Amino acid sequence: MQGYPFLLCNGFGLFGHEPPGLVSQPKDIMAAIDLHAHSTASDGTLTPSELIKHAHDLGLQAIALTDHDTTNGLHEAMEAGRKYGVEVIPGCELSVTFQPGFMHIVGLWVPPDAPHLNRVLKGLRDKRATRNKRIVAKLNQLGIDITFQDVLDMAGNGTMGRPHFARVLMQKGVVSSIKQAFDLYLGSTGAAYIPKDKLTPQEAIAALKKEQATIVLAHPYSLKLAGEAEAAEIQRLCNLGVEGIEAYYSLHSPDQTRKYLDLCKRFNMLPSTSSDFHGTVKPDIELGIGRGNLEGPYTLLQAFKDRRKEHGLPV
Repeated sequence: MQGYPFLLCNGFGLFGHEPPGLVSQPKDIMAAIDLHAHSTASDGTLTPSELIKHAHDLGLQAIALTDHDTTNGLHEAMEAGRKYGVEVIPGCELSVTFQPGFMHIVGLWVPPDAPHLNRVLKGLRDKRATRNKRIVAKLNQLGIDITFQDVLDMAGNGTMGRPHFARVLMQKGVVSSIKQAFDLYLGSTGAAYIPKDKLTPQEAIAALKKEQATIVLAHPYSLKLAGEAEAAEIQRLCNLGVEGIEAYYSLHSPDQTRKYLDLCKRFNMLPSTSSDFHGTVKPDIELGIGRGNLEGPYTLLQAFKDRRKEHGLPV
C-alpha cells in the first residue's frame, strides 16, 4: 500500500493486527476531513450551516457536503465554511441502477449552480414526487394514517425521501425507530416499498463530468460483489471516469478497507474517507470518525486536489 496517505482503521495501523469488525473509537483519534456527509437539503437532520458548524466544533479542516440528488444546500454550506473557517468541498451523491446490491456515485467539486446536472436531477425529482405519492397510498392501504403533506412538512426544504417517511411514522407512533420503519414498510422488502427511478452509472458519471467534478464510488461494500467480479466492476467504473473509492467508510471492516486500498493501487484510483453522516437519522455515526473507526488525514484530500491540478481543473 505504499504511496497512500497513512490512515488508521479501528484505531490500529493498517499493517498491524486489527480485531475483526468495528470497535469503539480511542479517545485520541481525530479526523481532519470527511468527504461524504448529508444535510437537510436531502435526508440529514442538520441544516447545511449547522453541519459546517458541527464540523468546526469537531475540529475538522475540510468537509464535503454530498446530499442525495441535489445541490440545493451548497451555497449555504460554502458561506458557512467561510464563516467558521472550514474548507467546504461542494458535492452531491447520485443513486444509480445496479444489481445485485446498490451503487451510489459521489461527485466532488460540483459547482453549486451546476446547470447541466440540475436539469438531470430535476427530471428525477419530478418522477420521485410520483413515487412518494404511491408510497403514501400503500401506507394508507395498510391502515396507516399518513398524508403526502405530512411527509412534505417533515422534509421542509430538503429533497423528500424515505427517511422523512420514517420520521413521520415515528412521530405518529407507528414505529419506534428508523430501522423498524425501513424493516417493516420502507426498505426493499417492506410492505410499502416502491423502487425509485435512477440514472444508469454511465448517465450519472457523464452528468458529473460535464460539471468537471471529481467522481468517487461511494461505500463500495454495497455493490455486494466479491473477488474478481468486484474488481472487474470497479475497473469498468474507472474506465468510465470514476477516480476514487471510499476505501475508508463507517461500515467497512479492516479487511474491507485493505481490499479497497489494494484496488485503488491496482487501478490508479484515489482512496477517500467517508462517514456518510446524516445526524440523528444515523445516531451511531459521527462526522469525521464514523463509528470511531475513521481517521481522515488532510493528505487524502490533497491527493484529490493534486489529481485535479494535473487535469487542469480548479480546486
